[in-house]
Amino acid sequence: MSRLRQLAWPLACWFFSAQLLLAQEAEAAATPSNNVGIFDAIGQGGKIGFVIILISVVAGTLIVEHFMSIKREKLAPPEIVDEIEELMNEGNYQEVLEYCESEPCFFTNVVAAGVRKLKYPFEAVEKSIEEMEDEESVKLHQKIGYLSLIAGVSPMMGLFGTVTGMVGAFGTIASQASVEPRDFAGDIQLALVTTVLGLTVAIPVTAFFVFFRNKVTMMSLEIGAIVEEMFDRFRPTH
Repeated sequence: MSRLRQLAWPLACWFFSAQLLLAQEAEAAATPSNNVGIFDAIGQGGKIGFVIILISVVAGTLIVEHFMSIKREKLAPPEIVDEIEELMNEGNYQEVLEYCESEPCFFTNVVAAGVRKLKYPFEAVEKSIEEMEDEESVKLHQKIGYLSLIAGVSPMMGLFGTVTGMVGAFGTIASQASVEPRDFAGDIQLALVTTVLGLTVAIPVTAFFVFFRNKVTMMSLEIGAIVEEMFDRFRPTH
């Protein structure tokens, strides 16, 4: 987990720098003879380009937040696990429940669900734990789901800019008897820049979404194993 913490900020920086570099390369390809800056290139994407940039800022914020919150230290802090283990060994189940309610997280919510069913057969305890594990896992998947949404919307926004630019270009051609390339070059550039911006956001966001999805799955399995081992003492022996 410490390794992931060390990688969090470099990956986030890579996400933003990748957008700037790819957009700059696209602009250089579109206007090789002009010395145009990156912000000028983004500006040539028009309103749609700015919307895509705004979406990328939201995506970057979510990525940083996920690196900070979706980790073992937040979902199942070691000190909390040790404290609950000690209370369980002492048989202070009411204190376990109170402690879990005072320190809500993935792990404590699952443990609390099991403790509340201790007066019932073990099958009821096990089912309650499984249901709470599923519920907490679904919450995390919903949380990272916004990255998937952004990864899907960004190229669609780029495509919208492409279509808008092409419509403008053909409109210019149709409205004039004699047309020079520079007359519709701005519309073509709009189409190219918005396409590149949309893909520049979608590609890294998709990668981060898959990364966090796998991380959530692994964390859920790991926490589930800890809770299962903790409640094995209540399993009836035949």
